[in-house]
Amino acid sequence: MVGIMFLLMFILIFIGLPVFLSILGSGIIFLLITDMKPLLLVSQRFITGLDSFPLLAIPLFVLVGEIMDKGGISKRMIHWADELIGWLPGGLGVVTIVSCAIFAALTGSGPATVAAIGSIMIPSLTKSGYDKKTAAGMVAAGGALGPIIPPSIPMIIYGVTMGISIPKMFIAGIIPGIVMMLFLILVNFVIIKNNPKIMENDRKKFNFTELIKSTWSALGALLLPIIILGGIYSGIFTPTEAAAIGVVYSLILGMAIYREIKIYELPGALLKAMETSAMVGIIMGAANLLSWIMSVTNIGSTIALYLSEIITNKYVYLLVLMIILFFVGALMDTVAAIIIIAPVIVPFGLQLGIDPLHLGMIFVINLVIGYVTPPFGYNLFTAASITGLKFNDIVKGVLPFLIIELLTVLLFAYIPQIILFLPNILK
Repeated sequence: MVGIMFLLMFILIFIGLPVFLSILGSGIIFLLITDMKPLLLVSQRFITGLDSFPLLAIPLFVLVGEIMDKGGISKRMIHWADELIGWLPGGLGVVTIVSCAIFAALTGSGPATVAAIGSIMIPSLTKSGYDKKTAAGMVAAGGALGPIIPPSIPMIIYGVTMGISIPKMFIAGIIPGIVMMLFLILVNFVIIKNNPKIMENDRKKFNFTELIKSTWSALGALLLPIIILGGIYSGIFTPTEAAAIGVVYSLILGMAIYREIKIYELPGALLKAMETSAMVGIIMGAANLLSWIMSVTNIGSTIALYLSEIITNKYVYLLVLMIILFFVGALMDTVAAIIIIAPVIVPFGLQLGIDPLHLGMIFVINLVIGYVTPPFGYNLFTAASITGLKFNDIVKGVLPFLIIELLTVLLFAYIPQIILFLPNILK
């Protein structure tokens, strides 16, 4: 019966029913057919699923991103990155990727990063000789760094769902995010090597005075991740408290210091944060019913027993997991995928001796790559909307960057020290 419930849930999702209704509907049908509990359980589990202090960080971090997006941060970050590394070969492409990484880390949103950085950098890239498809693909891939470099909403969801320390997940995401950024820069170097026109047009001289000026201009934004992450890791405040501090700091920065956020823009930012948070919350509440059904039916043990017959070691498990998550990330919302799939497939990996933090990060990073994986990658649609290119052209442009991101995840999976190095140092 549990198998039928999952089948029904996925059918409802893929025919277009909202995820939370698909989860609730399949769960309610299961309760009615099996006559296990009264339907009052549905509302009880829904409320229980939202009763979590760490979940309060989600609307606050979303609001930080919205304020930063409206506060003139993107232009300052791009100018600072341009003065810092724009003199390198293919400097404009390097500036684009680094700007995506920094801005995505500030906002935590892949699509917002693509829109903010892409609208500024794609015209400059094409003017310097980059193919427009390649420029759009570069920005789309760079935007996927956001949920990997902390703070990250998918990490919060995974931590709450699987009982993993959110601060540890945040710190574990720093090195993988930087490594993936460097590999994207490597792809850019390969592209410019095969296009001498870019090498001729895409160079500037290093100017130390301008670097100091741009650093001072962007200093407020650069300090935000230091304040948030430093406060969390030092134990001064929790991730939820850090998010609240981030809201206050970003408001002061955008309204009092940069003076680029107007009072009348705040309701729009609040509404956007409310919409995003409500979407996550309603899925979390609905998924708690699913978690209860899985617990009482002992489906996790059944799946682990089945997997143990076909998967004999953790290396095969990691490969199978990444293949599954690659397709799931391309077809399903990241939050829903974490809530639905992690409790089913992760426990078996833990039985095989994989470190819980390592496994959690692999899970999240794989799903985040879904942001740039057709047919439903959010970043791809955003890049298409700001460039006017056809979706197929965006896919062609992102392909080399997507391939390197997939290879990078393989590297993270089979060399766990890349993920675990910082958390082990800061124990």
